[in-house]
Order: sequence, then C-alpha cells, then structure tokens
Amino acid sequence: MDTQAFHHWLAQLSQLSTQQHSTLLRALQNPPATEVLDCLPALQRCPHCPTSAKQLSPWGWSRGLRRYRCRSCRRTCTALSATGLARLHYPERWKDYAQALIDGLSVRKAAQACGISKNTALLWRHRFLAAAAEHHATHEAGIVEVDETFFLESFKDQRQLPRPPRKRGGGGGVTRGTGKDQIPVMVVRDREGHTADFKLAKLDANHVREALMPLIDREAVLCSDGAAVYASFARTQGTTHQVVHARPGQRVRQGAFHIQNVNAYHSRLTSWMARFHGVATRYLPNYLGWRRMLGLYQRSIRPVHCIQEAVGRTLQHAIGT
Repeated sequence: MDTQAFHHWLAQLSQLSTQQHSTLLRALQNPPATEVLDCLPALQRCPHCPTSAKQLSPWGWSRGLRRYRCRSCRRTCTALSATGLARLHYPERWKDYAQALIDGLSVRKAAQACGISKNTALLWRHRFLAAAAEHHATHEAGIVEVDETFFLESFKDQRQLPRPPRKRGGGGGVTRGTGKDQIPVMVVRDREGHTADFKLAKLDANHVREALMPLIDREAVLCSDGAAVYASFARTQGTTHQVVHARPGQRVRQGAFHIQNVNAYHSRLTSWMARFHGVATRYLPNYLGWRRMLGLYQRSIRPVHCIQEAVGRTLQHAIGT
C-alpha cells in the first residue's frame, strides 16, 4: 500500500463500528503471517531445476513471500515452492500447528488448538512430516547397533480393505513379528546418536542390504541379535559383526558391544506411538520421521524448527542429521 492510499484508509477509521474496532485491534495484536514466513530458510537452488540460487533473480511478491525467477528454466518460485507447505492456507497458524506436533497432539486436539477442521489438521500433519521423514542419518561409523521392531499392519482411514476387518484390539500372529500383517521397522544407531530407521517391505537379506549398504561404514563394528539377515549383510560387506543375545549374562560382550541403545529407542518409539491407537501403514514413515525429529532436537525444539524441517531446509542441524 502506498502512502496516499494508507492515509486515505487511516482517515476512515472514525467510521468503524465498535465491533469493527475490536476486530481491527485483535488483527493488530496477533502476529502477522510474515513473521512465520520470515523464519523460512533461503533457497539453495531453483526448486524446478538443478541451477544454484545465484541464478534466481527477484520477480515480485506472492502471498507475502519474495518471488524469484530462474534465469535457466525461466520458471518462478518462492521459498515454499516444491515443499510440503506449498499452497497451504493460514500461515499465521503454522506455528500453533508446529507446537501441536511438538506436544504430540492427536488430530482432533491439534485442530481444536489451531482453530482448523480435523480434516485440515490431518492434511497438515502429513504435509509437515513428509520432508522430515526423509531426514535420516546418512553415515554411521564406529560401533553401530541394529535391530528391528514390528507394527501391526493398518488400513486406517481407508474405505476399501484388502482383507476382512479385525475386531477391535485384534492382533496379528501369535508371536511378535510373525504373520503377513506385521510390518518390520529396522532402526540403526551408532554411539554418536546418529539414527536411521526404515520401514521394510520384508525382513530379508535383500531389503536389509539395500538399506544398510549406503549407510554403514565398512570399518564399523555391527552389533545385532542373532538374526541371520544381519550376519549375511556383514559377511557380504566384510564388516566386523558382533552377535549379542538377549539372554541374561550375554546382553553385553567385552564391555562395549550391545544393542541396548537401539532397544531403548524401540521402547521410546512404541510407547510414544501408543497415543495414536494404531497408525496407518502407508503413513508409518511420517510418524517415524516425526519421532526422530523430536529425538534430534530434544528439549531445544521450537515451532520454527518444525517449519524448517517441513520445507526440507533446516538452519540448525541437530545431532544425527
């Protein structure tokens, strides 16, 4: 708004009703949307092509954000382009929703806290978490622990089921990890706290090798239980392998080799997931990324960190990234 238009608008304030005065006062007291958008990290490259940010020239504004035009592909973009938050409405409520993620609120409680519908809250949950789900550790060295846990397959939020519905509280196999409806999640942690987790289609040598090969340093010492898939990976890659059994007196070998860190992570993960009363299997990686994000930042996490994670460009990298 230019100066002349602003003074014209200012001269009309005396014509506002009491209710309009109150509405205007609340609008001035609430943080404007630009405060939320200002916390977004700068673009590192064009989101439409591999060109670096040096080739982006200012090209006006869009919804409170600086818009750029790429000199290479000639397309325009903003800091939200090609991110999970692109085209989402109500940016002034994003910080409140990020706080709901930090607090681990359910969809309905998050909707109530942010003043949005439950359907919008569900959409925002997975828009905020899609990028965070990909923020695994990329390299683990030293003593590396690996173990798997299982989650019951769920078709929550789907109208058509590929199998007969289970009764409330019904389970899968008699033993944990048995049955086709048990979804394996493999967690890998080293002693520096770097964490990666993988939802595997099947717990076999091929899927384990595909996940671990680019992650674990060849000089690392791999600690696992007696599962043959980890022994097969270590043998194929030439990695030192220490087998640790869960029997009393055998949980720690030579005072250093154990899988207690990864098992403790499993315990924290499953107890945290229990609040959702079952997670849809198709969204399981998002929930794993959500819990991993909370663990990385721990008590220092703030709503701004969640927003930066959602756009995939963090300003402050915590341990394990």
